[in-house]
Amino acid sequence: MKAVVMRDGSLGVEQLEDPVPGPGEVLVRTLACGICGSDLHMLKHCEHALSSFKRGSIPISFDPAKGVVFGHEYCAEILDYGPDTQRQLKPGTRVCSVPLVFKPGALETVGYSNGYPGGYGERMVLSEMLLLPVPGDLPSNIAALTEPMAIATHAVARAQLQGDEVPMVIGCGPIGLAVILALKARGIGPVIASDFSPGRRALAERMGADIVVNPADKSPYHSWLDVAAPADYDMHSPLAMMGLSPAPKPCVIFECVGVPGIIQQVLAGAPPRSRLIVVGVCMQSDTIEPLIAISKEMNVHFAYGYSGEEFGQTLLDLADGKLDAAPIITGVVQPEGVARAFETLAQPEHEAKIIINFD
Repeated sequence: MKAVVMRDGSLGVEQLEDPVPGPGEVLVRTLACGICGSDLHMLKHCEHALSSFKRGSIPISFDPAKGVVFGHEYCAEILDYGPDTQRQLKPGTRVCSVPLVFKPGALETVGYSNGYPGGYGERMVLSEMLLLPVPGDLPSNIAALTEPMAIATHAVARAQLQGDEVPMVIGCGPIGLAVILALKARGIGPVIASDFSPGRRALAERMGADIVVNPADKSPYHSWLDVAAPADYDMHSPLAMMGLSPAPKPCVIFECVGVPGIIQQVLAGAPPRSRLIVVGVCMQSDTIEPLIAISKEMNVHFAYGYSGEEFGQTLLDLADGKLDAAPIITGVVQPEGVARAFETLAQPEHEAKIIINFD
C-alpha cells in the first residue's frame, strides 16, 4: 500500500505491505484522513513526547526509527474481516472509529504505533468492536472530522457550564474552531474568540463566535469585561481579587493552542476566579507560576480525548447537521502533498484542517 511514513523526523511516501487483520480486527481502505495538530507536534518533538507518555504511564509508544504512519482522524471503507469477527457490517460499508485497538494485555493507538498504521496510509486494521457506520450520505471528508469534533465536545462537557458563564476560546485552529462550534450547538454564548491570524478569525466568525478579537489590538479579557462585568468593575483591583466587588459573569477559558507559554499567559491575563480548560496538546515542557493562579483562585482543568458515547454522538450530530463543521476544512491533498501540508500548517495563516484523500 501507499503510505506517508514518519521516519526519524521526516515524512516520505513509501510502499508498504498491506496490514493483516488479526482476531477481532477488520481491514479497511482509507477514504479520508485529517492532519491533526498533534501530528505536527509529534513530528517535531517526537522523542520528548514519547518520553512524557512513558513517564505518565500513557499507552502510546513506538520506535520512530522503524517508521510510523500517522492518522487518527479518519473515515474508511470495510474491505475484509479477520478471524473471530461478527461481520455485522458488509464490506463496502463506510465507517469511523475511536483510533484504538485492544490487544491482550495491551492497547495500541492507531496512527501512533509501529504495528497499526493510521489513515496516512491506504489501508488500516481497526477493532471491529469500535466500528461505527457512517450515516446516510455524510461526505467522507466530513465524517473524518468526527474525531477532532469529539475532542471539542468532550472539552465543553468537561467545562460543566451552567449557563451564566462567558466562554472564551484562545486559539482558533481546528480544535479551537471545533470548540466554538460545540459551544454554539449547545446554545451557549456570547462566545469570545481570540487569534492573531485574520484567516482563522474569519473562520471563527463562520463557526458562530459572537466576539472575535485580534489580541495584538485588544485583549480578549477586555472583551470579556465589555459583556460580563458591571461598568465599574476593575478585575485588577484588590476588591475584585478578594471577591468583594460586584460579581461579573464567570469567565471560562478554553486554551486551544498547545505551545509552551500559553498557559502562563492565560493565568496572568485572566480575571479572578476564572476557569481554564486546557485543550491544546503541548508536547514540550512548559513552566507556569502557580502563585498567580492560586492568588486568583482559578480552577484549571485538562481535557484529553473523549468517551465512546461522545464519539458516536458527534458522528450523528455531523450527519444530521447539528454540527456544521465543513468550513473547518480548508484544503485537500494527496499523499504526495502531505509533507508540504505540514509546512503550510506550521504557518497557519491560510489553512485550518487539511484532509488527505487517496483517489
